[in-house]
Formats: sequence, structure tokens, C-alpha cells
Amino acid sequence: VQLQASGGGLVQAGGSLRLSCAASGRTFSNPNMGWFRQAPGKEREFVVSISPNGGSTYYADSVKGRFTISRDNAKNTVYLQMNSLKPEDTAVYYCAARFLGTAQAMSTPLSIDYWGQGTQVTVSS
Repeated sequence: VQLQASGGGLVQAGGSLRLSCAASGRTFSNPNMGWFRQAPGKEREFVVSISPNGGSTYYADSVKGRFTISRDNAKNTVYLQMNSLKPEDTAVYYCAARFLGTAQAMSTPLSIDYWGQGTQVTVSS
């Protein structure tokens, strides 16, 4: 599976961005999908995940109510809508896929089968 993330950029605090992750190389409808992020000097952390049919989603407490994950299996793409962005959201955001188990189990980097290349999100104060 190849994951291609896009949509990052520079935005002011309170602004919005939408990230996209296009998957290829294997039946897209199979995997749980999600996003992690890594800020400079910090470990990679879980942000959000979504089940194969989109019926279940899981969010880190730090982004609940501000971020929304969705997927379009016909387009082999998962999206992350980020609203009310804060400077502490600044990080490289990584798309992730996990084929076995549940989306709820995608809480640590060790649970991930495939990673995208990352896209930089910078939120200025």
C-alpha cells in the first residue's frame, strides 16, 4: 500500500486546513485509516482513526470537536478537516493504515502497517 498525503500548509490560529491521503496498491476498502502527527522534538502521536466503512471514528482528546475525519472509498481517499487550529497543532501529519484489528486499536505508532510520507502543518499565533 502506498499512501500519499497532501494539503498541509501555513495558517493563522483559528483557521482551517483539510488534509487528504490517497491510497493505492491494495483494496482501499479493507484498512482502518488514521492520522498521526509529530512535532519537533516530540514523539509521534495519535490524532484520529476511522474504520473501513467509516462508521466508527476515534479522536485524541486534544482535537475532539475541532478535527473531523472522513473517507471516500470510491476515491481511495481519507480526509482530515481541521478547524479552529492552534499553534500547538503545528506538526508533520502522517497518514496511516492498519489492516488487522479495529480503528480503535490504532492508538500507537507500533500498531500501524503503512505510513504516508507526511505533510507539514504550521499554525502561527
